[in-house]
Order: sequence, then structure tokens, then C-alpha cells
Amino acid sequence: MNVRKFIGATARDALRKVKETLGPDAIILSNRGIPGGVEIMAVAARDMEMIVPMPERDAPRSNDYAAAAPPAPMPGRVAAKDQPQLRSMPPALGQPGARASLRPPPAPAARPLPQVEVPQPPARSGAKPEAEVVPAAVMEEIRTLRRLVEQQLAGFAWGEAARAEPVKTEILRQMLDVGFSPQAARDLLADLPGELEAGQALSWVKGAAERSLLTINSESDIVDQGGIYALVGPTGVGKTTTTAKLAARCVLRHGARKLALVTTDGYRIGAHEQLRIYGRILGVPVHLARDAKDLRTTLHDLQHTHMVLIDTIGMSQRDRMVSEQVAMFGASNVNSLLLLSATSRGDTLDDVVRSYSRLDLAGSILTKVDEAASLASSLDVIIRHGLRLYYVSNGQRVPEDLHLPNRQYLLHRAFKDLPENSPHHLSGLEPGLMMASSAVGLQSAGGQHG
Repeated sequence: MNVRKFIGATARDALRKVKETLGPDAIILSNRGIPGGVEIMAVAARDMEMIVPMPERDAPRSNDYAAAAPPAPMPGRVAAKDQPQLRSMPPALGQPGARASLRPPPAPAARPLPQVEVPQPPARSGAKPEAEVVPAAVMEEIRTLRRLVEQQLAGFAWGEAARAEPVKTEILRQMLDVGFSPQAARDLLADLPGELEAGQALSWVKGAAERSLLTINSESDIVDQGGIYALVGPTGVGKTTTTAKLAARCVLRHGARKLALVTTDGYRIGAHEQLRIYGRILGVPVHLARDAKDLRTTLHDLQHTHMVLIDTIGMSQRDRMVSEQVAMFGASNVNSLLLLSATSRGDTLDDVVRSYSRLDLAGSILTKVDEAASLASSLDVIIRHGLRLYYVSNGQRVPEDLHLPNRQYLLHRAFKDLPENSPHHLSGLEPGLMMASSAVGLQSAGGQHG
């Protein structure tokens, strides 16, 4: 195995030399600090065949030996499967077959190609053997080695970044602490000016996040504009209560005759009655649509109503009924608003957005803001998916606890530091490891999609 040593002034210089010499697939075996720099021991990926045996090659194709008849096996000759390179290499001088292959051509006009003698692999009797499988223990050792190398490289990169760009590194640590995803942190910090101090840098990042957060204002309030809106989302996110809040706002501004309520939730016990109670209090009719045909008929009858609010059935984002809901709204002129709970994890919210994105979402409503310790994860998802935020719900009162979004307040909540004794603080090399893990995940996802 050809192990090479690389020395650089910094880890980045040494890694660059490894990549230039051995290629991007090189495997790092060890690294250590030496006086004046960093020493890295590496080996090319192709040399790993010396550690992990390659599967036995299949029988050669018929055209590989079409040029010459297979010679009789000679004593002491190595089998073809042990020397596959002989297929493309002519025999050396002095070996059997060399004289025949180097004999001058019989006529200048026709210059035949020299025939190459290739040893014939031994005949195989019985069924074709299966390819060798690398033992699971060996693969696990390779994965463990890879994880160790990634962790060490992440530590090098984080330490070097902390020395080269201390302000940017500190802002990155704060963003990961409060709940922003590594991808959003990278995007927001990509254009951060290097000459800013810590306080100025944090204000700059907040400004970038505020510009990326899409919201409506009082002039574009859907209660005044009217239309048909369906409130969708997983179970327990507050769809029925939010529907009642929007209905109350519309009644207060335009009167009960300008509004109609529709529910498609005919599955849960009492779900229809709950919305009917709100409708009775507001003096608004409530209609039940059990399927797409009922919905089209109901909406046709309500086409002259200023605003129609549709309360939908709550279901898991992985439920097959999500597809049925998509089909129900697909044939109607319905604007879908996705309700997201501020108390959910970022990866869960990502899953919800992906499942309901087939509805061609008009925007989102953020609920349970009063119950969330941080808004970073939920705002992170809204920003990354480009959803427009219509309303923010922060309680159960109808209609008081529904507000138009205040971006400055929301981002102030999102960037609020964790308490000193919080167990969710990242320390030491943990931010670097998190960023390295995220980068590896993105590369794996890109490879699968490619």
C-alpha cells in the first residue's frame, strides 16, 4: 500500500496537497501537529484494494479472447484471475508467445495488429460462484474510520475558522444554539462583511433574515381582500380555532352576511359541531362538504360571498388522506394556508411542508407562538421554503390572539440567546461537528437525487 506523507503550514494547505496528489477520494489515515505545520498521512482510494479484497471477477466475455485460441496451461503460470492486467498488456520479450507476436508482417500492404497471448482462466465446473461479499465487520471498521477522520477534519476546520474569522464563527455558534439549521446559517452568513464587530454582525444577520422572511401587511390582509381559503395542516395544530379567529375578524369588519364557513372534517366525533358552535355565535352558516363533489357544489352556491373559510380534517403529514385532500381542492379555486406549530422541531416541520406542498400553498400561519421557547426552527423552515407568513397565533382567545406578523419581533424571539444553564448549548468543537455532519448529509442527498 502506497502511503504518502503531506506537510503543510495549516490543515487546509495539507489537505489541498492531498487532493492534488491523490485525488478527491483519498483516504486520510492519520494527522498530527508538527513544528511549523500539520502532517497528514494519506493513501489513494485505489490502494484500498490491498486492504479490502475485490470480488472475484466474472468469466471473461467471448470477444476478449477472439483474437487467439486459448493456449494450453503452462507449469508455473499464474491464473488469469490473479493477473487481470494481462488482458491489455503484450507479453514481454523472452516469454512464450513473444516471438510470434513480434514477427514482422508478411506483406507491407497489410499490417496486421500484433496478437496478444492472454492466459486462459481455468475452466469452472458447476454453477457460477457468487461474487465475494466484503464482511460486515470490515465495512463497519471503514465507516468508523471515516467518521473519525471527518470529526478530526471538522475540528481542524472549526479551529482554523475560529482563528481566521472569529466574529463569523461566533455568530454561527449562536445561530446553531438557538435552533437555526446549518443550511440556513450558511446561507445567511455567506455575504457577511468581514470587518464588522460582533454586535454589528448580529444586526446584519438579523437584517438579512428579516429581508428573507415573506409576510403580508395590513394592506394585503386577506380578511379585507376576500376569497376562498382552506386551512390545512397536521392534527392538533389549531385549524378549527384559527378558522374561528379569522371568521370573527371578518364579521367584525364586514358583517356576518359576507362570510360562510365550510368544514370537510366529517371523520372526527364532534368536529362539525365545534365549528357549528362558532358559526352560531357569529351568526354565520356552516356547511359540510364530504367529498370533492359536495365541495364544488357548496362553493358554487357561495360564489358571491365575500369570504369562505374551509376547516379541514387534521391528519398526519404521512397519512394517505393527504393525497385525497389534494385531489379535493385541486379542482376548486381554493387558496390553501398551511398551519405550522412553533413548538415542533425543524425536521418535523420540513416533513409537513413537503407533504402539503402538493396543494400549491398560498402561504402559512404560525400557531402556538406563546408555547414555544424559541421561534428559530419554525422561522427557519418558513424562510427556506419561501412560504409567505399570513398570521401569527399566540393563544386560544377568539379573535384577540391572531395577529399580522411583526418581522422584527419574531426575529428578536428567534435570535434570543439560551439561558446560561441550558443543556442545549453547543460547546467546544460541537458546532464544527454539526456543520460537518450537515455537509455530509447534503452530499449524500445530492448523490441520491443525482
